Amino acid sequence: MAECRTLFAKKLNDYGAAWRIMRPSSVTDQIFIKANRIRSIETKGVALVDEGIRPEFIGIVNYSIVGLIQLELGPADDVENGMTAAEALVAYDRHAQKTLQLMLRKNHDYDEAWRSMRISSYTDLILMKIFRTKQIEKLHGKTLVSEGIDANYMDMMNYAVFGLIKLTFRDDDTAE
Repeated sequence: MAECRTLFAKKLNDYGAAWRIMRPSSVTDQIFIKANRIRSIETKGVALVDEGIRPEFIGIVNYSIVGLIQLELGPADDVENGMTAAEALVAYDRHAQKTLQLMLRKNHDYDEAWRSMRISSYTDLILMKIFRTKQIEKLHGKTLVSEGIDANYMDMMNYAVFGLIKLTFRDDDTAE
């Protein structure tokens, strides 16, 4: 998460909070692009752009937090006055902490099953969560029994973190 936050802060420096203009559905599409690229690289075994899947998982983490912020605040009409870098980092940390707490509760209940999973399964689960999110967006957030968009963003973020952990601490049995 520190690596993700560092990149987020550097991009805030370079671009400001330009993402504040995005509607949550556009954030969902950005996460889709990143997850789809990961799956494409996993399937083809090669990337023609000289970046691996690691930056894409980092992007999923950061866009998931952007999505949570946008759900909370709504898109800004004027990004110049939408959010300072300091405010964005405070919001980032708040949503990262909330998502971490969810992950810790789920890890307890699921007995850390993620440790035995393959990275490609995280990719597929993220894609499934994206399609669920798109359906909830079509329903304008009105679900009968399902969790909301925020819960899906948090799950996508946690699966991406698990992928980053697996990529960092390579385990041949679960790496593919």
